[in-house]
Amino acid sequence: MSIDEYDVVVAGAGTAGCYAAATIANEGLDVVIVERKDAEEAGHIACGDALKGADNFPGAIPKDRLEPAFTNTGVDHGRFEIPQEDTVLEIPVPGELAVIDRWEYGRQIIAGAEEAGVDFHYDTVINDVLQADGGRVTGLRAKRKGSPVTYEADVVIDGAGSLSLLQDKADFSDSTFDTNVRYSQFCSAYREVVEVPEPVEWDDALVFKATDRAAGYLWYFPRTSTEINVGLGFQMNEEPMQLVEALKRDLRNRPEFEGAEVKDKLGAALPTRRPYDSAVAPGYMAVGDAAGHVNPTTGGGIAGAAYAGKYAGEQAVKAISDGDLSEENLWRYNKRVMDHFGGRYAGLDVYNVLATAVDVDDLMGLLASLPGEKLAEALYEGSTSMSFGLKLKAAIQSFGYWGTIRNFYQTKSLADELLDHYDSYPTSPAAMANWTSERDAVMDRIYETTGAEPKY
Repeated sequence: MSIDEYDVVVAGAGTAGCYAAATIANEGLDVVIVERKDAEEAGHIACGDALKGADNFPGAIPKDRLEPAFTNTGVDHGRFEIPQEDTVLEIPVPGELAVIDRWEYGRQIIAGAEEAGVDFHYDTVINDVLQADGGRVTGLRAKRKGSPVTYEADVVIDGAGSLSLLQDKADFSDSTFDTNVRYSQFCSAYREVVEVPEPVEWDDALVFKATDRAAGYLWYFPRTSTEINVGLGFQMNEEPMQLVEALKRDLRNRPEFEGAEVKDKLGAALPTRRPYDSAVAPGYMAVGDAAGHVNPTTGGGIAGAAYAGKYAGEQAVKAISDGDLSEENLWRYNKRVMDHFGGRYAGLDVYNVLATAVDVDDLMGLLASLPGEKLAEALYEGSTSMSFGLKLKAAIQSFGYWGTIRNFYQTKSLADELLDHYDSYPTSPAAMANWTSERDAVMDRIYETTGAEPKY
């Protein structure tokens, strides 16, 4: 068995892994990314291909590196189809928006990380996590092209995706690392890249369509006016084939897809849950999907993963420089994630909880009656407010759904309270138990108000 020694070993060549590794390599440390796919397939990941906020991406990988992957920068709004109400909502989306070729994007971030000095070991399947006495993670055990290999490192960064194997193998009993993770907190996604004969009329929009079940949704994202990413997302506790048939049926009923050619098919799992309460343990940090760093209402995870990678990479460099790889010394990574986007995502997850307890027809009817710009704020910011005039207009248009509105209003107040609580995320693991207890008390009130089954 060969032994490879690095300052840092990163599991997975996704967005979070590449940005973490590039951040570390730019500081002169030795870092390797181990990736189970071969060099050709690396970066080929199931994704809706919509990207928001790339203008503010971290600089560890030069932003012009990403430009070849941008295939449609003309999208500027969401188009939300509600068949139950025979309604289409045009919803503005704040900030820069684009549709990308995700595989090309994957190639570009890998190339950017290589240029920073990152080593890549492809065809490498991780089998186990190495830990020293006291629980500090010290490396990984894997098979590279079928041959056993051990990676020894000061820090291991887990970018291995949803339901990461590393977290099944590691013993986190002496840390605060979040192990309250279940399949029901995750979504399965399936997407096809489809070439249509004629340009679609909605190539400036991200198209969403509700299914007849609250746990599923369809999307149509135009990479170009004739190349469309079509997909389906549904909670893992739902019956997949019933919802896949909903996608097939919808495609058959859209005249613009007659004679279309499927160019690529792929599926994946992604978190539809709040970020992990803590994503650090001695010698170990989880990033991106492996730490729940995904907007739980939209499934968007690229921007959050890039920043999580940056924060983890910077904290790894500091910990190695300090000679202190403890949970305490890695903790600032948690704090930076929660301050940047983690608290907002936790607030958004409240609306996922509510959706499990609301009748789908009532939910669609209410959405059809609300101002589109306020829906956009709720989807992306986690909170929204309305002037008196808008409130009056919404009240008139939503007559018949006032009971549902009352439930939404009460839930929104609790979501805002939760957001405020995340503003006081602890600065050290010693304060975690009290903070978690207070957060869980808010969640108990959310479950009581919504009537939803506890999610965590």
